[in-house]
Amino acid sequence: MKQTEAFHLIKRGIAEKAFELRSLSLPELKSNQVLIDVEAFGLNYADVMARLGLYREAPPMPCVIGYEVVGMISQVGDQVDKDLIGKRVVGFCRFGGYSKHVITESYAISVIDEMDSGLALSLATQFVTAYYMVNRSANVQAGEHVLIHAAAGGVGTALIQLCKLRGAHVIAKVSSKEKEDLVRSLGADEVINYKESDYEKQVSDCLGSERLDISFNPIAGGTFKKDWSLLGTGGRMVLFGGSELSNGKWGLLSTINFVRKMGLVVPIGLMMRSKSLIGINMLKIADFKPQVLTACLNEVVNMVKQGQVHPVVGGVYKQNELKTAHRLLEEGKTVGKLIIEWDDKPN
Repeated sequence: MKQTEAFHLIKRGIAEKAFELRSLSLPELKSNQVLIDVEAFGLNYADVMARLGLYREAPPMPCVIGYEVVGMISQVGDQVDKDLIGKRVVGFCRFGGYSKHVITESYAISVIDEMDSGLALSLATQFVTAYYMVNRSANVQAGEHVLIHAAAGGVGTALIQLCKLRGAHVIAKVSSKEKEDLVRSLGADEVINYKESDYEKQVSDCLGSERLDISFNPIAGGTFKKDWSLLGTGGRMVLFGGSELSNGKWGLLSTINFVRKMGLVVPIGLMMRSKSLIGINMLKIADFKPQVLTACLNEVVNMVKQGQVHPVVGGVYKQNELKTAHRLLEEGKTVGKLIIEWDDKPN
């Protein structure tokens, strides 16, 4: 049994009190698994939700969260190609990413050679999520009008680029002038700042006589009804998060209010209006459709290598800055992908 170190989530609440660096015992490798000596790991908003006790999939505390790592493969199981030993990879993990050594399935890795760790970590969860939504779930088409919430974030910046590659008309929703400039540089056709006025009216003004074809929404709550009203015939609502819930301060009452604001969708109404409601949970895709996850990961890695997309790295933090990075992510003060580097990175 291998001993390593990892940041454990030990307490719900504010980032400054939630994590502690502790020793961790890793199990023996299974035949189809690999061991990665980690140089850096990524942060995702789902990590914030887990810290706040709002993510049902998270393991019980104390636990190690985290979905993706970059590092060197140092050991492989009996059924894994031995030539992978010594290869530098980006890898998915079903939690456990905030660790100096990670065991994951052999299908959940992609060789990246000398690719920058920040770029690679942008791909593992956020670009793969965006790619799956754009190309498989929503099937974005040329000329369609697409609204992207949290457009300056990791998934949002990926969605902009992938939707533009498909020829869509992108409306990017952000919260600051700095973020406006970023999303325009990535190709957004129109940008709305929801801090300035009601975003529903701004989107309507952008659309003119047209209707929205797709909403990529990681917020839910009060934004659901607004987006639903903006969708036209053939429209698709893609829900892949519930970040509005993280602002709730009243426990169960906040959760009930969150659900109340979303209202009730009657299935027969979907048919009559020819609208679609699509839910995305990439953990479930990884559990039940691992071949899909592998295909999406390899595709986005190739897209970066070919210069088709350009992941946005919003911040590279050292291990003693984990709590700061978590807080900034929660407060919406960051853009792109945030990564944490271990001090003693493998050679």
